[in-house]
Amino acid sequence: MGNPEHLRLAVEAACVALWSWNVDDNSLSMDRRAFELWGLTPADTVAFEDLSERIHPADRDRVREAFMATRSVSGSYEIDFRIMLRDEIRWISARGQGADAGIVNSTMFGIFLDVTGRKQAEEGHELLAGEMSHRVKNLLAIAGSLTQLTSRTARTIVEMTTELTQRLSALGRAHDLVRPLPGEQGKAALLGDLITVLLAPYDETAAFSGRIRVAVPRMGVGERTASTLAMVIHELATNSVKHGALSSAAGMLDISGKLDDDHLQLTWAETGGPSIPAAPAHRGFGLKMVERSVQDQLGGSLTFDWQTTGLVAALRIGKSRMAS
Repeated sequence: MGNPEHLRLAVEAACVALWSWNVDDNSLSMDRRAFELWGLTPADTVAFEDLSERIHPADRDRVREAFMATRSVSGSYEIDFRIMLRDEIRWISARGQGADAGIVNSTMFGIFLDVTGRKQAEEGHELLAGEMSHRVKNLLAIAGSLTQLTSRTARTIVEMTTELTQRLSALGRAHDLVRPLPGEQGKAALLGDLITVLLAPYDETAAFSGRIRVAVPRMGVGERTASTLAMVIHELATNSVKHGALSSAAGMLDISGKLDDDHLQLTWAETGGPSIPAAPAHRGFGLKMVERSVQDQLGGSLTFDWQTTGLVAALRIGKSRMAS
């Protein structure tokens, strides 16, 4: 590897960007790949402050302090931070030797690596872990709520056991629609049937049956849209059975829909539950997650109106997305 050409080929293959830092005047010399990584026009040198302007504001002070601290801290260092190139955000890892190790004529040496892919994967794993934790907590809360719901109408232990088992089985079927296993995704379904299956665990089966009413246009829902829509309905139902209309014996839920030009408008309206004094100061992980899913996967919108009598949520989806 003593051959300079071999070294250059190895650096290119590893997608490594090279830099040298003159600690006297705080200027950096970089190779072509480094200038491309930072979105800059190649030049002989670039000022440290000019690079700093491209660092994400949330990371800027931390990176400046860390770079300056490298001169007094021995050993290898690695600093990960974000840079902003117009609307694009990249993650960069800067690596080198501290305590002036290997310094030559006041110049220190190191590399930049584009670690955007790794950081996005880590964020995806964190989001998945958060969602899994959220789902488990919700399922435990729902099981408790369904037990209380069943106890209000069951007359005997046997009757309660049978009804509760049916509710939990219905909850399992609804959960399969939210997170289908690979190879077990369903085909297109009717919108009304999909919503009815998802809400079956929460409807009364005795004297107060019919507390959940569904009146939506007769139209098909494609596999991908069905999974996302199921997630939204499941999250709203979970929130309702824990805090809203479905947590109360007198609570009612009305889901209606209409076609408006090129969009489907679904309205989730709760009444008869606990009074809502004001909109919550912070929405939980689940509601934020479904809002993002509606925007990203359905190209639609989900808005919340926290009325005193109960939550009214409006879901708007393009008709062209329904069959996908």
